[in-house]
Amino acid sequence: MQRSCGIGGQAVLEGIMMRSGEKYAISVRKADHEIETDVRDVKRYLAFKGSEKIPILRGVCSFVDSMIVGMSTLMWSAQFFEEEEDCEKRKTMTEEEKAKEEKSWGVMMTVTLIISLVLAVGVFMVLPYFLASLLGRIGVSDVLINVAEALLRIVIFLGYMFLISRMKDIQRVFAYHGAEHKCINCIEHGLPLTTENVLKSSRLHKRCGTSFLLIVIVITVICFLILGACGITSHLMRIVLRLILVPVIAGVAYEFLRLGGKSDNALVDLLTKPGLALQKLVTREPDEEMAEVAITAIESVFDWKKWQEENC
Repeated sequence: MQRSCGIGGQAVLEGIMMRSGEKYAISVRKADHEIETDVRDVKRYLAFKGSEKIPILRGVCSFVDSMIVGMSTLMWSAQFFEEEEDCEKRKTMTEEEKAKEEKSWGVMMTVTLIISLVLAVGVFMVLPYFLASLLGRIGVSDVLINVAEALLRIVIFLGYMFLISRMKDIQRVFAYHGAEHKCINCIEHGLPLTTENVLKSSRLHKRCGTSFLLIVIVITVICFLILGACGITSHLMRIVLRLILVPVIAGVAYEFLRLGGKSDNALVDLLTKPGLALQKLVTREPDEEMAEVAITAIESVFDWKKWQEENC
């Protein structure tokens, strides 16, 4: 049985963030090929004492925290690839000016996060409803409208994933994503964390955030089909209920992903296969330098040798 080491991660610009317990590390391969690493404490924005023991609620808290950490790590990695004049300007800045810039970055991060969430909810939750509702004008039954909404939601999601996977710049990020998974799989299969072992490990992992997104879409489809069968006729009420259900759906998806990452049950494995298949779109085979970055990030926050001694 493959045990879960509890490590989570995210690909960033030319690097990887790895999180273990209350710390996370961001490692980036700079233009001079050196690896820069920053280790930080995890900050809780929604979680409170005991919330990690409450199913669904812990998923909502984890989702929000992960979004904020993910955005901040992306911005941190981006600073190493600024235009040359921006880099020179930064060198001449006073500590006060740097503090002001960091504050403005924080504000920009918050605004970006809010806009991203609004767009995601709008595109994947509300837009399919409005498009499917147009069928009502030509006399299509409510049942078929609900089915059309479900199909549209799936098509929009898969189309989005396919299109971004074709972008050349994003493909390097996806290769780092693959390196992240390979490192975690290497540890969880009891292999020494070497570049060679990492590269031969699988780039697919059951706890991947991409699988989480697919689970969210599937649960959304099921919930909204049930909601559509309740006979609610008000468009405003239908939209409000969809928005209210968003955090609940995220929480349920988190619980399923958590179960899938810890269980070797045949049924659970079967249900996680669509998510693993989708990961083939959003991961690429990394090179040796990418694997080294992933190893650096993990070893900055996690004692994998001790974990393997106790669990493998």
